[in-house]
Amino acid sequence: MAEERVLQDDPHRRVVRVGNTVRRPVHPWTPAIHELLRYLEGVGFPYSPRVRGLDEQGREVLTYLDGESGPQGWAQVVDDTGLITFARLLRQYHDAVAGFRLREGLTWCTEKSGPRDGEVVCHGDFGPWNIVWQRKDPVGILDWDYARPADRLHDIAYALEYVAPFRDDAECLRWLRYPEPPDRRHRLELFAGAYGLTSTDGLAGAVIDVQETGIEQVRRLAARGLQPQARWVADGYLDDLAQRVAWSRANRYLFE
Repeated sequence: MAEERVLQDDPHRRVVRVGNTVRRPVHPWTPAIHELLRYLEGVGFPYSPRVRGLDEQGREVLTYLDGESGPQGWAQVVDDTGLITFARLLRQYHDAVAGFRLREGLTWCTEKSGPRDGEVVCHGDFGPWNIVWQRKDPVGILDWDYARPADRLHDIAYALEYVAPFRDDAECLRWLRYPEPPDRRHRLELFAGAYGLTSTDGLAGAVIDVQETGIEQVRRLAARGLQPQARWVADGYLDDLAQRVAWSRANRYLFE
């Protein structure tokens, strides 16, 4: 086998590149994710990795998506053009996955099956760090582990937390690559229009709802002994998440 190149060395989630593939640990819901990714390949969605099965160590094998992601992804969504591209990519995914139905007997990280009528399988972690870019063009979407059936608004609100963003000015300038404090209302409206929404009513509240359900998801996964959530709870990360919700509630007026 070709040499392994470490992409992520988290003690509970070691991810390596081997040739043109990525090897990652599996979860109880990995079979559902693989069905989803195979469906996307079948309908010609170009931005998802392709499933190549499991290797001799029991790791999932996915195709490697070449480009910039992680911290570099934040810089790509700071200007209006990148933000619009990001929103349109989410809409493309939702439209592509609309016909998918999970095979009976499989479940997602939420321990639910589905989707039900009116739902799609949301990506569940649609943030700038999980988009692969080549220059100004997105070429891939990473980390599908938290895909789950929900209203499209779940992914929209989750993304808006990070790209509106629902963060204070200091964090925007220090960590999120903004050259000056963002016009959050403008960015929320721009994202909504690019996605195809006809109104921004309720979006700020939806973001807060998704933040709160995210806390509950971390608790549930940690209670099952799953990582990294168990470590997050032990390290007090839930307090950080609660502080983010409190900031969003106190500063909701910036978005409405």
